[in-house]
Amino acid sequence: MDTLSPAERSAVMRRVRSVDTTPEMVIRRLVHSMGFRYRLHRSDLPGKPDLVFPRLNRVIFVHGCFWHGHRCRAGRNRPSSNIEYWLPKLDRNANRDRRNRMKLRHAGWRVLVVWECQIKDKTALHDKLARFLHDGDG
Repeated sequence: MDTLSPAERSAVMRRVRSVDTTPEMVIRRLVHSMGFRYRLHRSDLPGKPDLVFPRLNRVIFVHGCFWHGHRCRAGRNRPSSNIEYWLPKLDRNANRDRRNRMKLRHAGWRVLVVWECQIKDKTALHDKLARFLHDGDG
């Protein structure tokens, strides 16, 4: 049973952002400080990657663990109310993400997914981004 009224739930859901999220802004600042320049949310690419590096043929997706089904604690947490809606929706998100990554790879793009939970360890995050952008390894 949802503890919020439909109007309250609607207000909460309206505040969920899809672009310029805190994890995305952390990645953008870090990549910029490393000297890389990028394009944002190119709608002509599958999944509208968060950061696009056209000259490097690389893209980065910054995913929220809950919304995109990461294997961490937040990603494994599933709603207990309205599960007929939420479980299929979260599964569709993960399946759509997989299809988009595959389409990008087939088109010659290198793809990196950075999860929200990975933002906490700045040193590991910096190293991961540097490897991906310099060498192509994620």
